[in-house]
Amino acid sequence: MPLAANPRDFDGYLLDLDGTLYLGPDLIPGADRALASLRARGARVVFLSNKPIATRRSYARKLTALGIPAAEKDVVNSNLALTRYLSREHRGARLGVIGEQPLLDDLLGAGFEVVDDPVQVDVLVVSWDRQFNYEKLCFGHDALRAGARFVATNPDRVCPMPEGVMLPDCASMVGALEGATGRRVEVWAGKPSRLMGEMALERLGLPAERCAMVGDRLDTDMVLARNNGLASILVLTGCTDRAALAASEQKPDFVLESVAELG
Repeated sequence: MPLAANPRDFDGYLLDLDGTLYLGPDLIPGADRALASLRARGARVVFLSNKPIATRRSYARKLTALGIPAAEKDVVNSNLALTRYLSREHRGARLGVIGEQPLLDDLLGAGFEVVDDPVQVDVLVVSWDRQFNYEKLCFGHDALRAGARFVATNPDRVCPMPEGVMLPDCASMVGALEGATGRRVEVWAGKPSRLMGEMALERLGLPAERCAMVGDRLDTDMVLARNNGLASILVLTGCTDRAALAASEQKPDFVLESVAELG
């Protein structure tokens, strides 16, 4: 059971971004006032994103422009979690990367060597890549068949766009490689992993029992809460509606129509 009986009474909040604080380019109505109210009460906040195609700085700038002041250090994303994991467990490894420039920048900035020859790959890193193609599938296949370790950023699938179009996502790419090689990904670094939760709690400087995860997804946000001993607060402004909630085994501690209710 959560330590607090009211979702407004926690000392720290881990907040998902898209679907929770904003939808695409637009602020969720009242999200800015809710965050200002939490901070005014002394609560600490950190922002979490599984989307690996933008930098933490760009997320901070977007939040600030929408009326929620944020700095780069306030944002934890799946790229950062993966880079930390690799730095801890595979320091000095040569990486093969299927992913976009923000991930490459983080890995190169941490001192990793990225190679193009699949035989030289020690660890294959797979992330969301909107230019994923047969050539990249073959590169990943050959690296795994040559014995590379297998890690990835985020297991969540992209929510359908308003017109019903699905964009390619990391989970689909990993599935293609798993199917082609018979290998299974060893580590998911993003939500709902403990890696992501631990980093966020470090940023807050608070124990898990005094914090809550706020998000719109049952399969990542609410599972991250469970995996890390956090209270779970589901908002219904993104991927999950009441029908999906009723059909799911995941039962959050609190369900809000919007993050605005935390204000």
